[in-house]
Amino acid sequence: MDLEAFRELLTSEGRTALAEAVRVVAEGLDPVAAATRLRRAYDPALTSAALTQAALRRRGEAKFGADAAVMYFTPHGLEQATRAEVAAHRARRVAGAVPARAAGTAETAGFARAAAAAGPRVLDVCCGIGGDLIALARAGCAVDAVDLDPLTAEVARANTAALGLADLAEIRTADAADTDPSAYDVLFADPARRGARGRVFDPMAYSPSWPATLDLASRAPAACLKVAPGIPYELIPEGAEAEWVSYKGEVKEAAIWLGGLARSAGDESGGFARRATLLPSGETLVPSGAEAGTGPVARYLYEPDGAAVRAHLVAEVADMVKGHLLDPRIAYITSDELVRTPWAAAYEVHEVMPFSLKALRAALRKRGVGNVTIKKRGSAVDIDQLSRNLRLSGDNSAVIVLTRIAERPYALICQTMSASRP
Repeated sequence: MDLEAFRELLTSEGRTALAEAVRVVAEGLDPVAAATRLRRAYDPALTSAALTQAALRRRGEAKFGADAAVMYFTPHGLEQATRAEVAAHRARRVAGAVPARAAGTAETAGFARAAAAAGPRVLDVCCGIGGDLIALARAGCAVDAVDLDPLTAEVARANTAALGLADLAEIRTADAADTDPSAYDVLFADPARRGARGRVFDPMAYSPSWPATLDLASRAPAACLKVAPGIPYELIPEGAEAEWVSYKGEVKEAAIWLGGLARSAGDESGGFARRATLLPSGETLVPSGAEAGTGPVARYLYEPDGAAVRAHLVAEVADMVKGHLLDPRIAYITSDELVRTPWAAAYEVHEVMPFSLKALRAALRKRGVGNVTIKKRGSAVDIDQLSRNLRLSGDNSAVIVLTRIAERPYALICQTMSASRP
């Protein structure tokens, strides 16, 4: 979909075509039948744009809920967009940490349409389709957003209008490098992490690159940088606060808080503060000085939430459950006590054995296990291949944990403890 085709969707005819496309997609028609029906009333270009947008709206429900029904998307924009709950969590922190502006000062920073905003002035660079700027505007911030791609900027503009936020956000096509973060209270940056070949994992290949993003942040009184959760620790600047966020047990991303938004000047171990946060509860975990020893497999096995693992807070989770590690380099905790905590999934250990396909298959068949969930950390075993090779039948279920203990591969046959997460 190009810019001209998208703008056609915003016309009266385009909106009608999109509404029809949404109904067709909801009916479950195959793509050929859907296109045939719409082409009776609309030209091929508008038909294609409407059907593409209808399909993206359906996919967007997972991230944006009911808002997706009126929003607009691009495939890459939807892929990188922040889940609404995560964006709202960050926006609340931005809005609450920066003092409200005095009445009548909005125009001085170019916010002619944002004079009603009570919160901070935010520069959102690489705004994408607008997931974060929507959350920031809803939190009361006045947002000036830019994106290098004209189509993406147009989509973001359409989204703020569709959600009634046009008075709180201005979007324009521009290069992040040409902006002036010093004119704002907060810089929010979400460098593009997708290229022509797909997802980009190296921060140096972000757009803008990580050094360029940090340079922008250095010129703002406060900043929040959205990054992939696997960002190397050595790239996190001294004095920052790094927050890893998990939503319903899945690590979504990390945020690097700088300047006036960093809650701590850093810890002794790495020069920056660490935090893990669980959503939707909002529960948070920070270093406590806990240390986790190692020991044998006990009655229960705990799998720490990925945010705690990324934030190097496994020892804190071990302390919660009065447990120890199976191996000093692997984030599995074991304990003789069952402790309900949102920071770890708990399993009761039924059997422990050095890994062997033959022995594992025999043990599972003896237990009448026909359905398994396989988890692994520190194991080179191919899970899909193992599932096929087990060739199980039976009425019972089990969780198989593959790991390494003192350099030896092990398999643990376990049972999930209900309500280990809230």
